[in-house]
Amino acid sequence: MEIQTIKQRFGIIGNSPQLTRAIEVAVQVASTDLTVLVQGESGVGKESFPKIIHQMSARKHGAYIAVNCGAIPEGTIDSELFGHEKGSFTGAHEARKGYFEVADGGTIFLDEVSELPLSTQVRLLRVLESGEFLKVGSSKVVKTNVRVVAATNIDISEAIQKGKFRQDLFYRLNTVPIIIPPLRRRKEDIYLLFRKFSADFAEKYRMPPLQLSEEAREELMNYRWPGNIRQLKNLTEQISIIEENRDISANTLRSYLPQTRYNDLPVLYKKSDEETSFSERDLLYKVLFDMKKDINDLKSVVGQIIKDRGEGEEQLESNYRLLKQLDSNTDDLSGFSEGVEIKPEASDNGYNAPIEESEILDESLSLQKKEKELIKKALDKHHGKRKDAAHELGISERTLYRKIKEYDI
Repeated sequence: MEIQTIKQRFGIIGNSPQLTRAIEVAVQVASTDLTVLVQGESGVGKESFPKIIHQMSARKHGAYIAVNCGAIPEGTIDSELFGHEKGSFTGAHEARKGYFEVADGGTIFLDEVSELPLSTQVRLLRVLESGEFLKVGSSKVVKTNVRVVAATNIDISEAIQKGKFRQDLFYRLNTVPIIIPPLRRRKEDIYLLFRKFSADFAEKYRMPPLQLSEEAREELMNYRWPGNIRQLKNLTEQISIIEENRDISANTLRSYLPQTRYNDLPVLYKKSDEETSFSERDLLYKVLFDMKKDINDLKSVVGQIIKDRGEGEEQLESNYRLLKQLDSNTDDLSGFSEGVEIKPEASDNGYNAPIEESEILDESLSLQKKEKELIKKALDKHHGKRKDAAHELGISERTLYRKIKEYDI
């Protein structure tokens, strides 16, 4: 069967190459019993593809059941899918068959499969691997021959990392993936869909169809459409009902679009009053500048200790070692900050203190100066005895000799 015929049969509108490819994969896999996972954002029309797979398979005369996993309460999902025995829980006045038993020999479509509880995911995995399941409250194994097509509108890999979805179940469901592109990546199809919806509503409400100006058509195609086809259909119906003038201008169209505007440009830094989102690179930059601040604080502490010998030699030695370690770590990370603008964070008093460029550039020089001063003071304290000075500074005598030569002390 030709792709265009399939589109007409199942009400799919669009000529996008990505959409056409998704239909081709659905047709090719229909004749098999492989499990299929349909992936795409909410509102892209994922529900059409399980119907294509079922109607073009040898199971087309069997049952087709679509289940919205996110709409069934967690406490009853196992009973809905696998059935239960009489008296298995409060309210179970009689035995009931589940969807997997009713759909035996047919196809079951699990929409929003990522919403399944983990305990239900274990049961589903067993059905996919062996075709067996247990009813709630029963120890008798039930056999079923069901073709499973699942769909999700989220990135399951993230759900796996958060422990909300089983990795083995994902690989079992994802035998054949079908990716449905969002409407913003099918710009050539947006106006076609608008015309179809406009004609349908004109017939439904007995009024002339809408006509878009050239500017309005550009506005329509350049909008991001976060709700995809569902949002476009709802907007077309709103305009069809409310606007008496059937010629729609760009200004009229904008009045129906949400005020929040979207763009596809990458964003390096993003901060809101409630939540701040950092990328991995942002976190590295933040660590770098936090370490710089720590070094400045530590330098002040060391300076105070030097002025007041009553603080003790052990604290001097400890702070000096920490200063060296932080200095070394900061030098390793300094390359990350080249050519990148870092947004300053608000201080405790609410004032956004800018990061002084001169402080960052002169950091290594000031550390060398402080190290030179500490070595001089240690040598003076021990009357030039390098062994004793090195011991107090927490470095080897050989290292102290190299530093003396390096700083020309």
